[in-house]
Parts: sequence; structure tokens; C-alpha cells
Amino acid sequence: MTAISHNPNQRGSCTLVGAGPGDPELLTIKAAKAIAAASVLFVDDLVSDGVMSHASPSARVVYVGKRGGCKSTPQAFIEKLMIAAVQDGERVVRLKGGDPFIFGRGGEEVEHLREAGIEVDVINGITSGLAGLTSLGAPLTHRDRAHGVLFMTGHAKPGDSGPDWRQISATAHAAKLTLVIYMGVSSVERISSELLSGLPGSTPVAVIQHASLPQQRHALTFLKDLPQSIADHQLGSPSIIVVGDVVQGIAAWQNQPQALQQSAAA
Repeated sequence: MTAISHNPNQRGSCTLVGAGPGDPELLTIKAAKAIAAASVLFVDDLVSDGVMSHASPSARVVYVGKRGGCKSTPQAFIEKLMIAAVQDGERVVRLKGGDPFIFGRGGEEVEHLREAGIEVDVINGITSGLAGLTSLGAPLTHRDRAHGVLFMTGHAKPGDSGPDWRQISATAHAAKLTLVIYMGVSSVERISSELLSGLPGSTPVAVIQHASLPQQRHALTFLKDLPQSIADHQLGSPSIIVVGDVVQGIAAWQNQPQALQQSAAA
């Protein structure tokens, strides 16, 4: 691979790149090219080693992890590092798991960089909310089962009460929508309890951990049993929770144990 160099007298550049859900083969061609051309990469925790193999050996790699429940690099500090590197003439890539503009704080970073006079390119990535259910052979929309999709975060900003799950459940039920919940495992008790105000307890749910990676695991359950199912299967972060009738499209759903079928009818 060609060595990467930079000239501090030249204007630097910044690109936000979606690394996808983890499987390096799910990178876009454009993303792989941007990673290879970078002289500095600021990398999230959830970016896999396979994705990082596209980086030049001479590139400087700075890990700036941000994961719920873990020690995180402050967002303001990440933005300062990116601005300084661009001003130093570097070809900066901010590499984020999934898609930068779907719960990746990409919007915040673009705003701060533009305030500093830096234009930013954005390369989309496949979000785990799509890749997770697809890996189980089911769609997020279906003409008979779902007229649309709501992508929601289960992790609220400090001082923010987060989504109104009661209102969301009523809307999802009335409009026949699939709910895709990111970062919801730690709050699953509250989320599921409030969703039950508008959705039947028999609503199918899939929980997918480490979507697209070799260590991917999943559980199929019903909304009323969701917290217990997550505990029983010992699923943690990062996981995607998909709520809705589209989950019935998973082939394994038809082969659920009899006990689970009885649970739905209860």
C-alpha cells in the first residue's frame, strides 16, 4: 500500500465515514478508498479490525471510543482534535460504526467543523438496525406487515428524558410501523413497559447483538417477555431491538419452541 504523507502548508480535509455494522465486506467502495487515503483516522470503539485493515500502515490512528457505560473520550475533545489535524494539513477520516448520521453524532461534528471554517464530506455506511434483521432473513418493511420504520435511540442525552415510548407505541400500532431501537438494552425494562401501553404483548421482537460479526447472537421473543429474554440469553451492548410483525419473516420464528408459542397466546 502506498505510504501516506501530508504537507502542513496545504489545506487539510475531513471526511466522516460510516464503517458499517462490523463486517468489512459491508463497507462501501467509497468508504474503503477514503480510509486508505487518510493520513489520520479518529476511530470509534465499535469499528472492527477488518475495517481497519484498509488503513495505510503509515496513517496515524487515534481511538476515540464512545460507548454507553464505558469510559469515553469527551465529544468536545474529539472535535478539537479533528479541527487541529485538518488545520495541520492532514487528510482526516472520522471513522464511525454504522452510519455517521444515524445516532453517530455526525451531525454535531459537522456543525462544529463548519463553525471552524472546515467543510466536511460524509460517506454513508450500512446501519446495524438494517444489517441486524437482514442477517436473520427478514425485512424492515413489508406490504402486509409494516408500512414504515422508526429508528429510535434508547439512550437519552444527560438531562433529556428521551423518547415518549407511550406515544411511539400508539403511533407504531396505528400506522403499522416497525420499531428499530438502538442502545436500548440498559433501559429495556422501562422501554418495554411503556411500549406495552400501545402495542400488544404478543408483538414479535428480535434482539441482535454484534450484528454482522462472527460473534453475532440473537433472541426471538414477544414484547411482554422482552426483558426476561434479554436476561436469559445474556445479551448486552451493542444490540439492536426490532419490534414489529416483520419479525415473523424470520425463518426460525416458525420453529419457535411450543412454550414460546403458548406465551404469545397467554
